[in-house]
Amino acid sequence: MVPPPVARLSRVWFPSGGIAVSGAEDAYSKLIRAGFLRQAHSGIFHMLPLGRRVQDKVEALIAGYMENQLAASRVSLSSISSQALWERSGRLENVASELFKFSDRKDVAFLLAPTHEEEITSLVARTVKSYKELPLRLYQITRKYRDEFRPRHGLLRGREFIMKDLYTFDSSVDAALKTYDEVRTSYASIFSDMKLPVLAAKASSGDMGGDLSHEYHLPTPLGEDRVVSCDSCGYVVNEEIADSAVSLRVLEGTPIQAWRGITKDRTKLVNVWYPRSMQSLDGISREYADHDINLLAVKSVVPDLDSGVEDTLFLWATATASETGTAKEVVNIVDSRLPHPLPKTLESNSSTVFGWPTALPPPALPLSTSSHRTNGLLRVRTGDKCPQCSSGTLKVERAIELGHTFFLGTRYSEPLRAMVTVPPATQAVPIQMGCHGIGISRVIGAVAEHLADKIGLNWPISIAPYSCVVIAGKDADDADAVQVCGRITNTQGNESLSLDVVLDDRSRPLPWKLTDADLIGFPIIVVLGREWAAARRVEVQCRRLSMKEGVELEDLPHLIRQLHALL
Repeated sequence: MVPPPVARLSRVWFPSGGIAVSGAEDAYSKLIRAGFLRQAHSGIFHMLPLGRRVQDKVEALIAGYMENQLAASRVSLSSISSQALWERSGRLENVASELFKFSDRKDVAFLLAPTHEEEITSLVARTVKSYKELPLRLYQITRKYRDEFRPRHGLLRGREFIMKDLYTFDSSVDAALKTYDEVRTSYASIFSDMKLPVLAAKASSGDMGGDLSHEYHLPTPLGEDRVVSCDSCGYVVNEEIADSAVSLRVLEGTPIQAWRGITKDRTKLVNVWYPRSMQSLDGISREYADHDINLLAVKSVVPDLDSGVEDTLFLWATATASETGTAKEVVNIVDSRLPHPLPKTLESNSSTVFGWPTALPPPALPLSTSSHRTNGLLRVRTGDKCPQCSSGTLKVERAIELGHTFFLGTRYSEPLRAMVTVPPATQAVPIQMGCHGIGISRVIGAVAEHLADKIGLNWPISIAPYSCVVIAGKDADDADAVQVCGRITNTQGNESLSLDVVLDDRSRPLPWKLTDADLIGFPIIVVLGREWAAARRVEVQCRRLSMKEGVELEDLPHLIRQLHALL
C-alpha cells in the first residue's frame, strides 16, 4: 500500500508574516498576522485555509459527541427564516433590533436566522405524528446572523458566525430533563477535550424562553459576562441571577446616586436610584458606583433597555427636543434599601431628593412618570459569603459565553403546534423541547485568546490546524524531512497516531520558519537542526510545556505519543 503524500506548507495558502506588531497584541491580531482569517466587513470575516482547518476540527470534535454520545442526527436548515413564524412564536418584537430583515419580490417578509427554534419546531410539527418517534435529537452546524450594534473583539462578537445547534424533542418533562443532563455531560467532555477550563453557570433563559438554562463560560478579561462561583461548594451562576448572603443597610445621611439609561426606541429615560455606600452587619462599609448596577434587574422592569449606551444624556436631549422628540416617560427604579418615601417623592416631580437632582431640565413635551422599588439592583462582589453554603466565599470574574443549554418545555411547541398523543391520554399534548448551542466561531476566538502568549498562538492539539510541524535546517534535505514525518505518523508497529503532520518546505531561512511556527501555534515542532547530519537526532519543541529536547529518531514516536496525551 502506497503511503499518502506528506502535507506541505508550500501547498497551503496563508498570508503569514509581513504585518508588523503594533503595541500590545491581542489574540485576534495574532490570528490576522498568522494568516488564519481576514475581516471582510465590520463583524464579518473570511476564514483562510489555516482558520478553516481549525474550524473543521472544532466542528468534527463536536459532531462526534452529538452523534456518538447523544445519538443526534445532523440536519442543515436554511439560513432564511420566515418572519411569520417568529410572529407566531411571539419572539419577533423582542429581538427585532438584532435581526437582518428583508422581503422578496412578492413582499413576503423573511429574515436571516440568528437561531432556528421556530424553523426546527415547524419542521417537526409537520413531520412527527407519534410519540413512538420520540425522543428525537437533531443538530446542525451552520451560519447564523445577528445585527450586533457594536461588533468587537474579532470572532468573539460578530454579525455572521458559525454555530452548532442541538434541538431535542421528548414526550414528557422527565424524559426532557434526562436529555438535558445528558447534553450537559457531553458539553463538559467537549470543552475538556479542547483544554478549556469552562464554568457551567446557571443562567437566565432570557428571550429564548423556558425555565432552566446553563451557560458555559471561559474566564477571560475580554468577557462581557460575569460569573459568580463559590470556593467551597458547587454554586456557579451568571451574575445576573446571583444571590448574595450579605446583609447590607443604608446609613442615615448616605448620599443617593442615579444611574441613567435609555430604551432602544428612545422613548423612556431610566433613572436607577441607589445608595453611594452601605454597611454590612459586621461594620464593613462598601462604596458603590454606576458600574455596580445589575442591568438584568433593571431589564426586569424595563425589558427594552439599551444597555450598551454610553452617553445617555445626549440621546435623551435628542429624544426630548421639540423637532425630533420621541420621549414619552421617565422610569424611576429604586433600590429597596433606600427610604420608603423616595418613590412617591420621585413621582411628585420634586426637583431634589436629599440634595440630589431627580430630573434633567424639563423637555419640550410633557412626560409621564412611573416608579418601581426592587431588590438586587447592585452586583454581588468577590469576597461575599456564598448564599448556598455556610463556609464558602464568592469569586466574581469576567467570562465569555461559549455555549448555552436551555430546557424550553413547550415554549415553541405549543404556539407552533408540535403535538403528539401520549398514552393513556387521548388528547395531543405539546412536545417537550430543549435547545443547546455552542458558538464555533466564538470557540476559535476564545481558545486563541485563552492560550496565546506574547510569542504567538498556542492551539490545543485537538483543534490545531496541524498537530505537528517538521522543519528542516540546512543540514537536512527534503528526503530526510519526509522520513521524519513518516516516523511521526506511524509507530514502529505501524499503528497510526492521531496526528496530522505537516512539513514546512517553504523557501525561507530556518530562524524565520521557527518564528512563524511559534506565531501559528503548532502544538509540537520537530526541528532537523545541527545534530541531524552527525547523530540523526532531532529537536522537539513544545512551548506550552516549556520543553526543548534532543531526541534520537527511533525514540521520536514514543515522545510524540507522550506529548499528544498531554496537549
